[in-house]
Amino acid sequence: MMAEHHVVRLWGRISSLNVRKAVWAAQEVGLDFQRTDAGAGFGITTTAEYRLKNPNALVPLLEIGDFTLWESNAIVRYLCARYGAALNLYPTELEARFDAERWMDWQQTTFNRAAGPAFIQLVRTPADTRNADAIQQSVAATEPLLALMDAHLKDHAFMGGDSFGMADIPLGCEMHRWWGMRTAQFDAYGITRQELQAFPNVQRWFGQLQQRPASCGVLDVTLS
Repeated sequence: MMAEHHVVRLWGRISSLNVRKAVWAAQEVGLDFQRTDAGAGFGITTTAEYRLKNPNALVPLLEIGDFTLWESNAIVRYLCARYGAALNLYPTELEARFDAERWMDWQQTTFNRAAGPAFIQLVRTPADTRNADAIQQSVAATEPLLALMDAHLKDHAFMGGDSFGMADIPLGCEMHRWWGMRTAQFDAYGITRQELQAFPNVQRWFGQLQQRPASCGVLDVTLS
């Protein structure tokens, strides 16, 4: 699917969780787009030209003709609303839409804040300078959130109800990152498998997301 006659561009490196959200949404709606690595070691985001498009100097950034949009979940919402109507990714019923919106906000304001410190320490911090207390605290803060999700998914196939929708994209990316750390890295810091619990409904849901063709290149990338 093309965005009329405009070239669609996504700026951002695939190692970014937030960029992966935007890429997955674009792939889910069948959008033909170009992605340019930006941010971190790729630079670009601090240039004057980029800052005119995104004054935050962050990724991702979506460009469609003269229209630019930043903030990852806003990009997911926009792509699902504009190109995913026939797929019911962006609910037309107000209650269903804001139920999905609620979970998307929760991903950013609650889940990401709890889980982020463990990721920074285990993936982006050299082993000899890692803060074991920060990792333990991050796991302790995240486990109740996984239990909350697990209870919700006991009665729902997906985060927004019976069918896949826009709320599954940011939370699926968050879970990809969290479970990517559920390896011997945790064991090295005294966090056992028993403490991490099973969360069977979350596992079932995430397995369904991994089977979606549009999640290729997103839920199967190595954390970095």
